[in-house]
Amino acid sequence: QARMQVLNVRKLAPCRMKTATVWRNLNPFWGEEYTLHLPMGFHTLTFYVMDEDTIGHDDVIGKISLSKDVIAAQHKGLDNWLNLTRVDPDEEVQGEIHLALELHRDAQRTSLHCHVIEARDLAPRDISGTSDPFTRIIYNNLSAETSIIKKTRFPHWDETLELSLDEGDDDEGGNVMVEVWDWDMVGKKCLNHFLEIPPKILSKLGALRLKVRLAEERILPSVYYQPLIELLVEAVISPSEVHHTPEETHGLVFCFSPTADPNTLFRSNSLASKAMEQFMKAIGMLYLHEVLKPIINRIFEERKYVELDPCKIDLNRSRRISFKGSASEAEVRESSVGLLQTYLSSIMEAIVSSVSQCPPVMRVVFKQLHKRVEEQFPEAENEDVKYLAISGFFFLRLFAPAILTPKLFQLRDHHADTRTSRTLLLLAKALQSVGNLGLQLGHGKEQWMTPLHPIILCSVASVKDFLDKLIDIDHMSEAPQRAVFLPSVIVKEGFLQKHKAEGPQLLKRFAFKKRYFWLSSETLSYAKSPDWQVRSSIPIARVCAVERVDENAFQLQNVMQVITQDTDGQLHTTYLQCKNVNELNQWLSAIRKVSIYNEHMLPSFHPGAHRGNKWTCCLQPDRTALGCSRTHSAVTLGDWSDPLDPDAETQIIYKELLQGRDKLRCVKMSFLFHIKVMRTCGLNICN
Repeated sequence: QARMQVLNVRKLAPCRMKTATVWRNLNPFWGEEYTLHLPMGFHTLTFYVMDEDTIGHDDVIGKISLSKDVIAAQHKGLDNWLNLTRVDPDEEVQGEIHLALELHRDAQRTSLHCHVIEARDLAPRDISGTSDPFTRIIYNNLSAETSIIKKTRFPHWDETLELSLDEGDDDEGGNVMVEVWDWDMVGKKCLNHFLEIPPKILSKLGALRLKVRLAEERILPSVYYQPLIELLVEAVISPSEVHHTPEETHGLVFCFSPTADPNTLFRSNSLASKAMEQFMKAIGMLYLHEVLKPIINRIFEERKYVELDPCKIDLNRSRRISFKGSASEAEVRESSVGLLQTYLSSIMEAIVSSVSQCPPVMRVVFKQLHKRVEEQFPEAENEDVKYLAISGFFFLRLFAPAILTPKLFQLRDHHADTRTSRTLLLLAKALQSVGNLGLQLGHGKEQWMTPLHPIILCSVASVKDFLDKLIDIDHMSEAPQRAVFLPSVIVKEGFLQKHKAEGPQLLKRFAFKKRYFWLSSETLSYAKSPDWQVRSSIPIARVCAVERVDENAFQLQNVMQVITQDTDGQLHTTYLQCKNVNELNQWLSAIRKVSIYNEHMLPSFHPGAHRGNKWTCCLQPDRTALGCSRTHSAVTLGDWSDPLDPDAETQIIYKELLQGRDKLRCVKMSFLFHIKVMRTCGLNICN
C-alpha cells in the first residue's frame, strides 16, 4: 500500500524589499515602512544589513531572523533593538525544491521512492553567478543523490531516487532530510544548511531597530468584494448620484474625531486623521512633487552647512563660509539664518502660489472640513481653528514630513547625507511653525530658532490668504467626476532594460537594451535617452497583463513583463528589467494602476520565457499555449506576494469597518436624527 506526500520546501525570496542606501554612516537612520504580503504558511522573516559596493558584490554585515510565532506573539507589533548575527553565505537557506515521496511495500521488501522534480532560485556559488546543483536525500543512515546539472540556479532533474529499507526502518519515525549541494572540483558547498551563532559574538556586529507587526488576513475570491468596492468608489465615480451629500460624507469623518478642545482637534492618530493623511498622499503626491521637488533638488545639490544650535555648531565644517579661515560661531549663525530664510521663502512662495495646481477633490475636502470646524467652534476666540484644522493636515502631515524625509515621498532616490539632513530638519521645524500659524513661537525649548521667527510670522498672513483661496471652490462644478491621472501627467519615469520577445534570440547580455521610459495614463513610451526626440510607445489601453518574471527565464533578477494585445488579437510581450526589487514593485504598481480599467485582461500568463523551443516555466513547446500561472487580478494572497493586491486591500478596509461598526451605527443614527429634524422643519437636505 503506497503513501504519497508532496513536499514544497519554500523560501521567502519573492517577498523582498530593499531600503535606500545611507552612505558613509555607521549609525544609519532609514525611517522607511514596507508592507510585505506573505504566504499564510511562511515560517521566518529575515532582515539583512548590507554594505553596498559600487564595484563588485555587496557585503553582508549581519542579519536578524524573526519567526512567525515571535512576531505574532506581539499583538501590537514588535518594536525593539535586536542584535545582528553573523552570516555565512555558504550556509544560508535559499531556494525552493519540488519533490514527491512515496513508500512502497510488498512481501519481499520496503523501499522509499523520492521523485526529485526541480528546484529554483538557488543561491549562486560560482563566479558566473550560477551553481552546479545536485540533490541528496537522507533517511536514517541511507542516502542517494541525483545527477549534477551544470551552471544553473533553476535545475530540472525529474529523477526518482530509491532507498531500500531494512525491516523496521520505516517504523522508527526518522525524518527525511533533503539537501541541495553545489558540486565543485575542489569540494562541495551545501546550499540549504542552517547556521547557529554563539551568543558571545552577538555584540560585535551592532544592532538594528525594527518595528514589525503581523496581521493575518484570509482573502476571498474577488467576486466577494465587488459590492464593497462599488460602494467605496461610488462617490468618486459619480458624486452626483450618491445618497449622501458631500457635507454628510465629510461630516461622518469629522464625527470620528470628537473633541471639546479646539487645540487638540485632529492632533491624535484617530481614524479620521489617518484617513485624511492617506487620502492626501494618494491624491496629492503629484501636486507635492510639482511644488517641492525643485527646491528639494536645489538643497541636495548645494549641500550647504547650516546650523543654528550653538551646542552643535562645528567650526571645522564651516571653513568655506569665511575666506579668512575657520568662521566664528556668529558668522556660522548669520550664514545659516540667511540660507534658511532663502530656502523657506522659496518653499512658501511655491506653496502659496499653487492654488490652481492643488487637486480639486482635495480642495473640496478642505472646504467641507473648514465648514464643519467653523460650525463646531463658532466662538470669536476660536477664529483661527478653522485654519488650523486645514493647515494641520496640509503643512504638518504632508509638506513638513516630505521636507524632512524626501525619500519617503519619492522626492529623492536616496536619503540625505548628514549635512543636508540637518538643513531639511531645520526647514521642517520652521514649516511646522508656519502650519501652526506662529501661535507657539517663543514657548518651546529651542530658543535658538528665534532668528527665523520674523519670516515665520510674515508667512502666516499669506498662509491664511492661501487657505481662503484653496477652499474657494464649487464642488459640483469644479471637482473631477473621476479621480484618474490626466493624460499629460507623467506618472513615473526612469531608465529600464528592455527586451522584446519577438525577433532573433540573442544572448542574454545583448538581449536587454537600456532605454528611458515615461509612463502616463495613455502610453508607456521609451527612447534611447531622456533627450532623444524619437520615441516608441505602448498604448496603455492594449495592456492585458503586467506580471513578474521568474529569475530562471533569463538568469536575471527583477524582470517584469508587459503583455499587450493588438487589433488582430495577437499577444506581444515586452520584458523590462529594473535595477532592484523596490523599483520593480513601483513599476508593477504604476502600470497596473493606469491600466486597471482595461478590458480583456488575461486570466493566466507564463512566468517564464519561451526559449529553446519551450517555455522555461512549464516546458510546453507551443509559444501560444495558455499561461500556466494565474494573473494578478485572479489570485489570492496565499498564492502570490505582491504589493498591489486589490482583494487584500479591500479585506483590510472591511476588517476596519467591521471593528468600527458600533461607531458607524452611532454616527448613522445621529445623521438620521438630524435629517429627520431638517425634514420636519421643511428644509431642503440637498442644499
